[in-house]
Amino acid sequence: MVAPQQTYAAHLEIDYPDRLNRVTTLFRVVLIIPIAIVLSLVSASATSTTVIYQSGEVVEKTTSTGGGIAGGLFAATVLMIVIRQRYPRWWFDFLLQFNRFGTRVGAYLALLTDRYPSTEDEQSVHLDLDYPDARESLNRWLPLVKWLLALPHYVVLLFLGFGAIVAVVIAWFAILLTGRYPRALFDYVVGVGRWALRVQAYAFLLLTDSYPPFSLH
Repeated sequence: MVAPQQTYAAHLEIDYPDRLNRVTTLFRVVLIIPIAIVLSLVSASATSTTVIYQSGEVVEKTTSTGGGIAGGLFAATVLMIVIRQRYPRWWFDFLLQFNRFGTRVGAYLALLTDRYPSTEDEQSVHLDLDYPDARESLNRWLPLVKWLLALPHYVVLLFLGFGAIVAVVIAWFAILLTGRYPRALFDYVVGVGRWALRVQAYAFLLLTDSYPPFSLH
C-alpha cells in the first residue's frame, strides 16, 4: 500500500533541462542585471523626505526600500486576518504573480534554466499557492507569531542556502565543461527553493497554519 503524497499550500517544480547553453551560463551574472533591476523596482517602496537647507531652499528627496510592497502587504494581511478574518483575493493574486516572477529570476540566476525570465509566462518554473479560507482554515491570532515559530527553519535554511550557493558554483563549472546541470545538484537547489517557499507561505504570506515540513521534497 502506497502512502498518499503529502501536499502543502505552496508548490514549486522546475523542469530539468537536457542541455544548457555554455555561453549564457558563462555570462549569467551579467545577463541577469536588467531583469534583476526590474524585479527590484517592482518590489521597492518609495518614500519622500523634505529637506530644508539654511539658504531656504526646499528639496524633496525620494528613496526606495527593497521589499516594500511585499512587506507592506504582510503587515496589512496580518491586520486583516486578526481583525476581519479575511484574506483579500487581489492581494493574494498579486503575491502569487510576484513570487512567480521572483522565482523565475532566481532560477535563471541559479542556472536552472536558460530561458530569460518572463514577467508573465510560466516558462519552466511552476509555482503555485493555495488561496486560503481565512475564516474557516486560519487561526486569527497565529499571524502574530508565525514569523517567530518558523525560527528553526531560518537556521536550517541558512546552512542549506550556503550549500545551494556551493552547488550552483559547481554546476557552473559542470555546465561549461559538459553542457549539463548535474541532476543531484539540480534537485538539491530546487529542493532548497521549495523548502524556502513553504516557510514563506507559512510565516510571511500567511496562507496556511500547517507547519512547514523539514523536507526538500
